[in-house]
Amino acid sequence: MDHESYSDEYLRSILESVRTIAVVGASPRRERPSHGVMAYLQRRGYRTIPVNPNAAGGTINGERCYTSLAEVSEPIDMVDVFRRTEAAGGVVDEAIAIGARVVWMQLGVRDDTATARAESRGLKVVMNRCPAIEIPRLGL
Repeated sequence: MDHESYSDEYLRSILESVRTIAVVGASPRRERPSHGVMAYLQRRGYRTIPVNPNAAGGTINGERCYTSLAEVSEPIDMVDVFRRTEAAGGVVDEAIAIGARVVWMQLGVRDDTATARAESRGLKVVMNRCPAIEIPRLGL
């Protein structure tokens, strides 16, 4: 897979097939990009689950926030990574462990080694993209 350039078909297949998205690094602060992207995904009909140890136990955009992906009791289709690149590998490993089908790393986040681990386990991976940009661009 060429992670420099994704086909529209690849991105569309992911965004049309996932329903439940864990937003790792979701912020309760409205001015943060993760807060806005999570709200956008909710408005588009996705079930979003915030994951942030600093906000765990509270709510973000009306959803209970969890400490880790392992704490979430329902199946997660996609993990949206709003963490710095150096933390992305750990999130990818958690996504593999819980059986997520997709890992989506936000703008500026890229970890080729973690991507290789995920792909070797059958996960689809997107790096350095934002679903809130891709959804309208693709006309979804």
